[in-house]
Amino acid sequence: MSTDKLDNLIDSDYQAQPSEAALDSLVVIGGGTMGQGIAISAAKRGIEVLLIEKNDEVLKRSLEEISENLNREIAHWAITESEKNAILSRIKGGVDFTEISNQQYFIEALPEKLDLKRTIFNRLDQHCIAEAIFITNTSTLSITELASATERPDRVIGMHFLNPVPKVKVVELVRGLNTSVATFHKALALAERLERTAIEVFESPGYVTTRVMMPLVNEAIEVLMEGVASAEDIDTAIRLGFELPHGPLAMADAIGLDLVLNWLETLFHDLGDLKYRPCPLLRMLVRAGNLGVKTGQGFFRYDQEGVMIPGSGQTAAAYERFLKT
Repeated sequence: MSTDKLDNLIDSDYQAQPSEAALDSLVVIGGGTMGQGIAISAAKRGIEVLLIEKNDEVLKRSLEEISENLNREIAHWAITESEKNAILSRIKGGVDFTEISNQQYFIEALPEKLDLKRTIFNRLDQHCIAEAIFITNTSTLSITELASATERPDRVIGMHFLNPVPKVKVVELVRGLNTSVATFHKALALAERLERTAIEVFESPGYVTTRVMMPLVNEAIEVLMEGVASAEDIDTAIRLGFELPHGPLAMADAIGLDLVLNWLETLFHDLGDLKYRPCPLLRMLVRAGNLGVKTGQGFFRYDQEGVMIPGSGQTAAAYERFLKT
């Protein structure tokens, strides 16, 4: 069995300048929700994907979840069975790095842990060809700080995809302090290949989407906690009043309340603005393990397919015991 895993990366000789053919393949590191979505989006557009996970068990689960996601698309008449098979044929899995030394595009989609991401980038830097670019899907962390873990800070850039990746057509291209123009244009070419509308963002905590949306979500949770209105009525007011596809509480459930809490804590730490201080009710739900769609319970309840159960929105009375403490 190969021992050339993430912890055992080796140096490689630098090779020739990449060609546009590089857009025919890429590596996705991390097979969670975002990594799966990126892999599916790329494979739908004819790109060969190598999905890297930490072990065989996790990799198997990730590939099974990708298949299940595609089955849901078939059930909604979005794709056919033959299209599903074609997509899956383009997604390969791996737990070592023996096949990546000549790859030129790497998308990191790991949990929002700075030390973990820096470690991955440092080790990839030792193994990959000089022309390879490293893309992080982080939503709040510093691109410059991540890039400093490598010897190629000019070739590190952020591509912040939003969840669900296959459906959301915008992506933020986030330039760090040292990101080169050439790297930006390569990331832009990838975004275009993925049929995404790309916006250019210069590094700032939360970029555009997370920084703008998190105060809305946080305030909606405050309104719920204060008993001003029920979760369902809050979302209905914002959704219909401002012509949004989803209300802020349903959006938080879809993102994952643990991730929302992490984003708010990072923004509060980096910007120091009280509007980013996480609502106590959010903390309570995360501690209770009610994380939204992925656990079946958040501000609303969800069935096994992740569909919201009508009339399941919470009211302040549901948290009365907490509010009196």
